[in-house]
Amino acid sequence: MVWNKDSIKEIAKSRIGNRKFIIVSNREPYIHTYGEDGIVCSSTISGVAIALDSVMQACGGIWIAHGSGEADKDVVDSHDRVQIPPVEEQPKSQAIGNNSKYTLRRVWLSKEEENGYYYGFANEALWPLCHLAYTRPYFRKSDWNMYRKVNEKFAEVVLEEIGNDPAFVFIQDYHFTLLPGILRERRPDLVLAQFLHEPWPTPESFRICPWNEEILDGLLKNDLIGFHIKYHTHGFLDITQMIEAKVNYVKSSVTRGGRETLVEAFPIGIDFEKTENIAKRPGMEEKLSNLRKKEHLMDRFVGVGIERIDYIKGILEKFNAIDRFFEKYPEYLGRFTFLQLGPVSRIHLPEYKKYNDELYHLMVDINEKYQLKDWKPIILHKYSFSPEEVISYYRLADVCIVSSVHEGMNLVSKEFVASRWDNNGVLILSKFTGAARELNEALLINPFATDHFADTIKQALEMPPKERTRRMRKMREIVRRNNVYRWAGKITGTLRKLG
Repeated sequence: MVWNKDSIKEIAKSRIGNRKFIIVSNREPYIHTYGEDGIVCSSTISGVAIALDSVMQACGGIWIAHGSGEADKDVVDSHDRVQIPPVEEQPKSQAIGNNSKYTLRRVWLSKEEENGYYYGFANEALWPLCHLAYTRPYFRKSDWNMYRKVNEKFAEVVLEEIGNDPAFVFIQDYHFTLLPGILRERRPDLVLAQFLHEPWPTPESFRICPWNEEILDGLLKNDLIGFHIKYHTHGFLDITQMIEAKVNYVKSSVTRGGRETLVEAFPIGIDFEKTENIAKRPGMEEKLSNLRKKEHLMDRFVGVGIERIDYIKGILEKFNAIDRFFEKYPEYLGRFTFLQLGPVSRIHLPEYKKYNDELYHLMVDINEKYQLKDWKPIILHKYSFSPEEVISYYRLADVCIVSSVHEGMNLVSKEFVASRWDNNGVLILSKFTGAARELNEALLINPFATDHFADTIKQALEMPPKERTRRMRKMREIVRRNNVYRWAGKITGTLRKLG
């Protein structure tokens, strides 16, 4: 079948029925800030948030998330709700409009709660534990206590929004591993699903977490747990053997306390048509020409990498490969420019500050080593870009490089493919991403193998046009078919069987 906004509406209606549909995530899909002409609303840059927003605009429902924008409180109603997409240029009393697609319910966190729950336990304990990036996790009892407190706070909001109605609750990621247990205790009738967008830790590494059993116990109160790829579902099943539970590898389920939880793989996609349509907008070619002038690219080859600055993204490894590329192939000096785009992330955490500093100094060293009068090899823009700006850089690039050292999926790779309606451009993709399982027409690399990585950049730049077209067409068909609506349809289909 064709998976799109229309089909997912019908599917959601038949599968969810009269139940309320609730999404819970830490990051909100839209954020409000103060601009020169008043309050500005913009979508968040997270690929996952953008994907889920497409589903919610098609299906409707309530999205519960942390309200982190400086002007977020100024646009909500008395129940901390705002309708999405937002009604622009209207007074606060009219903020809820008839053209909205779904409700965003914001949860407010104090600085102490955010520091302990998000920056502390979620990002200094669970995040490095989930990713094989050789970064040490930190386990503080105070962070754990705050993590539990915030999970309880979100549970209160979920229950308030549900009331006495039946509901599907779709929980996102590692920020809320305790939430299913709290909800299950208070409302046993709810259908609960949780999608873990990150790889789950190996049994050996997970044992070092002092609260591993409490985390697993919370997760196993779900009816369904989803991962991007089968490899991660198998890893999770292995982990559950460390507690009192029965694992069924054939059925891919875990039974604990008489309750069975299915553990299945659902590779997430993007809104292919939306991305492609932005890339085809009138005036895009003129925009690309202006962008080329702005970045002083002239007729040079262009590489692009777009991601927030995080140690799992392999940006240091990417810069080292570019350095090696120019050492091995000096004929490309002055002919190839690499643009690295994306905001600084979690900068006040020591590991992130250190990583950001290392990245900047490496870029400076490489540029000083090779730059010519009117050219430098790496341009680094450390700020957020709108979806339209991101797609314009995809269209500008001869090659897009995704070099994550460990990642559940990676939607940048899929966005790049969807934007290339011209069937041009080459994707260099880390084999340590979930996307590499689908996009095998990309040039796959090991980010740690610097020489091979450098050779692959040369291969991408010198790939014959027919070969570029062949590979891109195949990848575009995969991304078009396995879009975000198909992902949502598969999950709701599984939930219907459970509910």
